[in-house]
Amino acid sequence: MQLLEGERELILSTVEEVLQNSSRNREDLIPSLQRVQSKLGYLPALAMEKLAEGLDIPAVDIYGIATFYNQFRLNPPGKYQVKVCMGTACYMKGGEITLESFERRMEIEEGETSPDRLYSLERVACVGCCTLAPVVVVNDDHIEGYVTPTRVDGIMLEFEEADQKEEETEKETEEETKKTAAEGGKNK
Repeated sequence: MQLLEGERELILSTVEEVLQNSSRNREDLIPSLQRVQSKLGYLPALAMEKLAEGLDIPAVDIYGIATFYNQFRLNPPGKYQVKVCMGTACYMKGGEITLESFERRMEIEEGETSPDRLYSLERVACVGCCTLAPVVVVNDDHIEGYVTPTRVDGIMLEFEEADQKEEETEKETEEETKKTAAEGGKNK
């Protein structure tokens, strides 16, 4: 995935900070990976390479650990993190169809993040809402129940509307800031 503007510098400074606060032993690898992910939201390849250099461990070993444990993310989380439950009840009630509907609408596969980093899509085990099957969890705090392909379209529309409102608010704030700055310059 392409790094965003300024992200390379953030990754390098984060890894340097983590390395400064570790004993630089192999035993520090998993806690170091956890700290990097905690700060960045995922483990970019550049971070793993720099950790490898700093801990004097082959990069392939770090990649092996990062891919072995499911606590680590190799893709950045999207602004809208969609997790489709594939527990038994959700699967039996159409969870796979729900997942495929999100893949089509987001134009990404399960486990990926959209290039604009707006969406990420994951398959998860039971979320404990079996009576609402199939269930989707958005950003770890919003649960959608009875999600059919039609409901997927509705959820995606909600995302689009929220982004449009956010853009309008940002534009209004920017215009007010310019207006205030212009008025401040007249009063001098």
